[in-house]
Amino acid sequence: MHCSVRRRALAVLSPFRFQPAPKPAPGGRPLAGHPPRGRAAKGSPLKLHADQPNALNTVTAYGPGYIEINMVRYTESVLVMPEGEIRPWPVRRFEDLEPAHFEGLLPHAPEVVLLGTGNRLRFPHPRLTDSLARRHVGVDAMDLQAACRTYNILMAEGRKVAAVLLLEDPA
Repeated sequence: MHCSVRRRALAVLSPFRFQPAPKPAPGGRPLAGHPPRGRAAKGSPLKLHADQPNALNTVTAYGPGYIEINMVRYTESVLVMPEGEIRPWPVRRFEDLEPAHFEGLLPHAPEVVLLGTGNRLRFPHPRLTDSLARRHVGVDAMDLQAACRTYNILMAEGRKVAAVLLLEDPA
């Protein structure tokens, strides 16, 4: 992976920013304790610094039965947008989705809605998302993990994204 791509991925997928190693001393030799520029020493730690000015809601972790947003753990389904509070989502199972759930997103005026459908990808019936389609709001269904990653990317690009993240009861 190209170095600038790695930096971009770190910037998008974490609330930290990449801090490159100092430039070599005159004469082209690396500074003491630093590997040659462009190469990381095997097993050496990467310095990450928190990017404090960014107060946007960011998915910081996810796993079986939970999502972390801004390092706060949620064990219920949630609606998250870049700004504002994280709201509980009243649906615990994909099969319980109704058109009214999606109509409730319209006052937030998102450009795109990401539907994290739990552990596996499932597509909602078009009648469920019809109210959003009529307002030209895109709806993308994906599994929970992909929805979390995609939300962070779109949020970092400044898009008005809403992510509905379903945390289903274990089967």
